[in-house]
Order: sequence, then structure tokens, then C-alpha cells
Amino acid sequence: MLVSDYNYDLPEERIAKFPPEERGSTRLLVLNRHTGDIEDSHYRDLAEFLNPGDVLILNDTRVMQSRLFCELPDGRKRELVVLEKHGDEPQRVMYRGKLHDGDILKVTKDDERPENITINHIIGNGIAEVESDTPLADLAEKYGTVPLPPYLHRDATESDKARYQTVWAKHMGSAAAPTASLNMTEELLQKLRQKGVVIKYLTLHVGLGTFLPIRSDKVEDHQMHSEWFNIPDNTIDAINEAKTNSYRVVALGTTVARTLEYYGKTGKTHGEDDIFIYPGFEFTIIDALLTNFHAPKSTVLMLASAFAGWDHLHHAYDHAVKQKYNFLSYGDSMLIC
Repeated sequence: MLVSDYNYDLPEERIAKFPPEERGSTRLLVLNRHTGDIEDSHYRDLAEFLNPGDVLILNDTRVMQSRLFCELPDGRKRELVVLEKHGDEPQRVMYRGKLHDGDILKVTKDDERPENITINHIIGNGIAEVESDTPLADLAEKYGTVPLPPYLHRDATESDKARYQTVWAKHMGSAAAPTASLNMTEELLQKLRQKGVVIKYLTLHVGLGTFLPIRSDKVEDHQMHSEWFNIPDNTIDAINEAKTNSYRVVALGTTVARTLEYYGKTGKTHGEDDIFIYPGFEFTIIDALLTNFHAPKSTVLMLASAFAGWDHLHHAYDHAVKQKYNFLSYGDSMLIC
């Protein structure tokens, strides 16, 4: 199976460069994964497509302000993105610009005393192991900015601090947002609850794998990086009750889908999740997926393809491009059911 098989034409003008003026005022494409039928709708009308008893599961991770602007001793600028830390492993960053083992970067704000970050080891592919006197997570919160996806080709604004975060974000630790959730509002969640939809949460700290492209030609050769997750007991109970009573488990985003399917395969409710879902995967937990429109040849596009079938998904994407849907993190949404 080739990575190039999961490609489509995405015009630059269809990529949403900024969030919509009002959260949740976006469009919704509904794809029947069994028949391939498509319906154009709006995100605010999501409740029309979910039933009483369905369980909608959300990721309550909170995004770190993990983008740090630093300087080398000679004044040259460098940019770091603080990545998630797993247990006792060394702290890692992604970097832009040339760096070498032993380089010392200074990060500061206004006239405050600068903090030092030392490059211990260049791993490759723009990743380095670093150390600092102050924990990097603390430096990121003090000096960092929102880690917007590089394809937006812009710096974060004050608006992004709120809009590149879910309205229920709770547990700090993600290096990127679970972007399928960015369109969801408290008002819509309340509407869903009133209809009888059960809302539950889990935590997956979105990490390194979100940033890295697939560098192998064969899909099967790609190695996903691990991400920390936790599924509370009350979420497991809701899933079991839904399965017992033939209700649907609906994942809000690929981060939730990955976590639930990892639980389905392993029985683990917390720890490190490195599951890579691509066509041929057998889903055992989720019955519907509410997600973004994803970039060509990406791991998340392959997950959506595994769930919907590539023929159905490709047709839906072509339709979305022709109907001028907005794509990627700040764009419109798709319900695959």
C-alpha cells in the first residue's frame, strides 16, 4: 500500500488560514460510510444526526504554548516547538534553522533575565534533545506562543490563544490542538445533552506524530510515535452501556478514535498509545467519526480512509472542494457515520 495512493488536489485557497469569526459557524459534510451518500449541512445542526443514547467522546487535553522564539549567542534567531515528554525520557523539541550539539539558546521576554536551553543531541528530521534549568513546559507557558500548524504560514495572534484551544480544555500537555474539536461550542454540547446524547471525555496529549510527515513510500513502513492517554472509568462504562444497548460511540476527532481503538485492541485505559490506523484496520469501538478535512498523504487522512473507505472519502473530498468547503485545522467538518 503506497502513501501516494492517499492523495487529492487541495487548492491553497481552500485551506482556512484563520478561525471563523464565530466558533461553530462552520459547515458540516455528512458522509454515509456504508453507501457513500453525501449530505451538506451545518455544524450547528449536528444534533440532527445523533440519536438519544449515542455516546459522544471528547478529548480534554490542553495545548501548551509550545512555540518558543530563541537566540544563539551571536544573535541569530531560532524557533523551537516543545514536544510532549514521556516519563523519564529526555526533553525533545522540533527546531527551525541550523543547530548543533552543544549550542546554547537564550529565551527571554522584555527586560527579564534570559533562560538558557542547551542542545544536547541533534536526533535528525528537525528533532533535538535539550535540557534547561527551568522545565521546558514552564518556559513554554511563560515565553511561548500558540503552535499553529506550519501550513498556515503566519504567526499566532491573540485570537489564536483562545481559538486554537477547545472550550473544555483541561489537562495540560499537548503540542498541538485536537483540531476536530475547535468548532464545538458549549451551546451545542448542551443541545446534544438535551436530546439525550451522552457526553464523555478522555485525554490524549497530541504529540510528535502530528507534526512529522510520512517519509516512507509504503504506508506499512511508517512508525507512529507514542502519545500519553487516559480513559476514565466513567467513559469506559458509557461505552459498554452503549454497546450493550446498540447505541453508537461517536469519536470527536482522530485523537479520540485512535485512543478508543487502542483500548479496543489492548484493553489498556492509560499509558502510551502508538497505534497507526490505515485502510484494512478493523474498528471495534467507534461507530461514527466527527473530524476535519485532512491534508493529502497524512496519517489522519489514512485513519479517515480506513473508517469510511478511500473511494467514499475521496469522492466526499472532491465534493467538498467543488462546494468550497474550508479545509484543515480551522476549516469545516465532516461526520462519517
